[in-house]
Amino acid sequence: MAHLRLLLSHSRCHPHPHRLLPLFRFCSSNSSNSPPPPIKPVSYAPKPQAPPPSPPSPEPPTASPDPQDPLPRRFQQQPQPQNPPRQFTRQEMRFSNESGPAIAPVSYPSRAAPLPEDRPADEGANEEDLRGEGERIEKEAQWGRRPVFGLQVEEETVPYPTLIPVVKRPQKVAIDLVDALREIKASANEKKRNFTETVEAHVMLGVDPRRGDQMVRGAITLPHGTGKTVRVAVFAEGPAAEEARAAGADVVGGDELIEEIRKGGGKLSFDKCIATPMYMPRLSKVARILGPRGLMPNPKLGSVTNDVSGAVKAAKSGRVDFKIDKTAIVHVGLGKVNFSEESLRENIGAFVNALLLAKPVGLKKTSKYVGYVKKFTLSSTMGPGFSVTIPSLSAAADNYTKVQVN
Repeated sequence: MAHLRLLLSHSRCHPHPHRLLPLFRFCSSNSSNSPPPPIKPVSYAPKPQAPPPSPPSPEPPTASPDPQDPLPRRFQQQPQPQNPPRQFTRQEMRFSNESGPAIAPVSYPSRAAPLPEDRPADEGANEEDLRGEGERIEKEAQWGRRPVFGLQVEEETVPYPTLIPVVKRPQKVAIDLVDALREIKASANEKKRNFTETVEAHVMLGVDPRRGDQMVRGAITLPHGTGKTVRVAVFAEGPAAEEARAAGADVVGGDELIEEIRKGGGKLSFDKCIATPMYMPRLSKVARILGPRGLMPNPKLGSVTNDVSGAVKAAKSGRVDFKIDKTAIVHVGLGKVNFSEESLRENIGAFVNALLLAKPVGLKKTSKYVGYVKKFTLSSTMGPGFSVTIPSLSAAADNYTKVQVN
C-alpha cells in the first residue's frame, strides 16, 4: 500500500506518463514475492564432561621374591593401571583444563647468610691450620732479613702517607703609587745588579683580544724618556733621507738597506723603524723579519709618515708603543730605577692617559676604569711586583693632563 500511495502522489504532481515508468518498474520489482534464501542451522559440539571419580581399587598382594625365578624384577611385566589417562581430541582440548601438562610450583632456597651462632662447627677455621700459617709467614720474613755477605740488612721503614695541606700565598694588597715606587727602589738597591733595572708596568685589561673591535694598542712619548739609547732606522731617499740624518737617525737607506736586512740572517742594528709611504710596498720583502720583532712600520703608530724629522725626534726622546697580548695584558717599560719618583710618576701618568685614550668603543662601562683596567702592577726587571690602586693612577693621569694643557 505504501508503494501505491507513493505512485498516486507522484502522478498528481507529474501528469506526464513517461516520467512514471521508472517508478512503476521499481515498485513492481519490489512487490514480486521472491522466496527468501535458505538458512542452514548451525550446531556446536557439546562441552565434554569430566568422568566421575572411580573408587580406589585394592592393591594386589605383592609376592615375595622367588629365589628360583630366573628373571629379575626390572624385566618382569608391570601391571597396567585400571584407569589410563584419557586422550582428548583437538576440539575437546579447547574446553578442557586437564589436557595440558601439569606445572608444579618451584621454590628457590633463600640466599640470606646464616648467623655466626647458626653455623655448624665444621665450617670454623682450625686453630692448628692458623698456627701453621703464622709460622710459615714468620719463616718467610726471617728469610728476607737474612744477612748478605755477613752484613745484616736493615729493614726499611716506610712512613705512613699523610696529606700535605696546600699553603696559599696571601694576596698582595694594592698600595698607593708613591709607595709602590719607593718599594721598587728599595728592592733594587738591596740587590746590586750589573745593569740598571727598568721600571715595568703590567696592566690586565677587561677586553677580549680575540675580537677585532676590542683591540688595544697605541703609542706615547714619555715626558722624561725611557732612559735608554734608541737606535732609529729610516727607510727614505732624497730630501727625506737628508732630513732624517739631520734629526739624528742612526741608519738611513733605501733598497740597499732592505737587501742588507734580508741577507743579514736576522741581525739588526736598530731598535725603531720609520718609513715613508712610498717604501711600504718594498718592505714586504722583510716583513717576516721585522713583523715578529715589532719593528714593522705602522701608520696607526706614527712610524709611517712624510714628516721624517719629527718622527725621529719623537723616537729619540722616548716614544713607547704598547699593545695587548693574547692574555689581554699590556707590558711596557716606563723608565729606569735611577729616575726620581716625580719623573717616574709623570711617565706613569702619561701612559695611563694614553691607555684611556686607546679604550675600545665597543666596551660600554659607566666609568673610565671600572671594567677596563682590572689590575695595574709595577715592578723592576728582576724584582717583585706591587699592585697599585686605581685612584692613585687616576690622580697621576689627571695631573699629566693639566700639565699638558698649561
